[in-house]
Amino acid sequence: MTTTEVRDSAAEGLVVRTAAGAVRGRREDGLTVFRGIPFAEPPVGEARFGAPRPVRAWEGTREAYAFGPPPPQESGIQGRKVVLDAPEGDDWLTVNVWTPEADPAARRPVMVWIYGGAYKLGHSGSPGYDAQHIARDGDLVVVTLNYRVGIEGFALIEGAPANRGLLDQVAALEWVRDNIAAFGGDPGQVTVFGESAGAGSVAALLAMPSARGLFGRAIAQSVPGTYFSDELARDIASAIAGEAGLRPTVADLATVDPRQLTSAGEALSANMRSYADRWGQVAPTATPFSPVVDGEVLPCTPWEALAAGAGTDVELLVGHNRDEFRLFLVLGGLLGKIGEEQAAWALRTFAPGPDGERSYRQAFPDATPGELFERVQTDWLFNMPSLHLAEAQIAGGGRAHVYELTWPAPGAGGVLGACHGLDIPLVFGTFEADLGNLLFAESGVPPEAEELSARFRASWTAFARTGEPGWPAYGDAQRLVQVLDVKPEVRRYPEEASRRLWEGYEFGELPLLK
Repeated sequence: MTTTEVRDSAAEGLVVRTAAGAVRGRREDGLTVFRGIPFAEPPVGEARFGAPRPVRAWEGTREAYAFGPPPPQESGIQGRKVVLDAPEGDDWLTVNVWTPEADPAARRPVMVWIYGGAYKLGHSGSPGYDAQHIARDGDLVVVTLNYRVGIEGFALIEGAPANRGLLDQVAALEWVRDNIAAFGGDPGQVTVFGESAGAGSVAALLAMPSARGLFGRAIAQSVPGTYFSDELARDIASAIAGEAGLRPTVADLATVDPRQLTSAGEALSANMRSYADRWGQVAPTATPFSPVVDGEVLPCTPWEALAAGAGTDVELLVGHNRDEFRLFLVLGGLLGKIGEEQAAWALRTFAPGPDGERSYRQAFPDATPGELFERVQTDWLFNMPSLHLAEAQIAGGGRAHVYELTWPAPGAGGVLGACHGLDIPLVFGTFEADLGNLLFAESGVPPEAEELSARFRASWTAFARTGEPGWPAYGDAQRLVQVLDVKPEVRRYPEEASRRLWEGYEFGELPLLK
């Protein structure tokens, strides 16, 4: 028997048989929840730095009550430490399932969440990713998954396949294809969704031959524009290995415990600006990891792939938050402290074209240095990559729906605006967990946040069910988008000045400069 429910349990529906063995979940507030189900073998020992291997079958019934351990990762980003309340161990590659009914006859739509975290952080067991509200409100099945991050998942290492974190995601989607019917899900109606690096992963999956056919809809929230060339990724991997006194090879790096090796990535993250002459725009990001355009696992950038028609069989929902980069200014203690020199540097570094600085100043003549500094990095890192993904999808013959979140976070004294990550607690309804602690700290959760959160889930789950989120598809003529605020409205894309500045710009793989 495979992918069929075990019906001899005293508590029918709590025990499900997957292809590898039986798992027992728990009933929680009207749902059945399964946590920590392995979808691949632990990537340690001989499997270290390899592509994910099929999980071995087990005897008896495995209790699926607790999230699996997080993959090895750095301790935080931009001074914000992340403390994981999670078990330790090597079984990093696990999935979790929230289902209204573990019945193969149910055939509910399935949503698969891919977390963000700059490709160096993240854990599906984080409280902010509790999917109960999505599953319950949308009457569908939600799967969350772990994938390797940082050096284990994305460093380009000699003797190892590129983009191992993306290969983990493909393996998890294959697990969904082969097993989700037993949990009441429809393997023919799968939507992948993710935010930040999770959205970058979703975009990469759209371009990956190995992911084709594993999902029919995709939601990308705040797509980062950073995809590394092979040459750049190799140079960065050499610098990371150098922090540990090693070569960037499997033979060398495998001699260091995975949990200790993260310190090499952390040391480089703190020192990346010194590589500006080699790594260009990547150097100021303090993020030495991104998907690598290696020509095999990821043949080309997502924009190139979609423009060539790779996404015609996938329905796409993509968008961003108005003030994405504000979060990093606040976390870095830079809000209100940016001067003209820093603004000029940011414009020269990130604005498109040889006259980018002058063009930005003309387009935003009344902007302060701080506003220019923030605007150009918001545009370069998230907003324009997200918009251009929709435009590439349309150019390739597909359809795309676009949104912008403009409702400002009430926390941190109201200075955060519609910043990066605000969409996560709104989608999941987890206002008091993880990033929600900062975004709603001291203010509490106002009624409009609850209303907007319900609207997010209604739109996201409607899209997963029908391909229609509740507003018109984006098009070159009208450019209609859903603006999400206290009073949501459908209107022309609001960031027209930025759109014009980036019109015709191609988001390619980031190069090695020397």
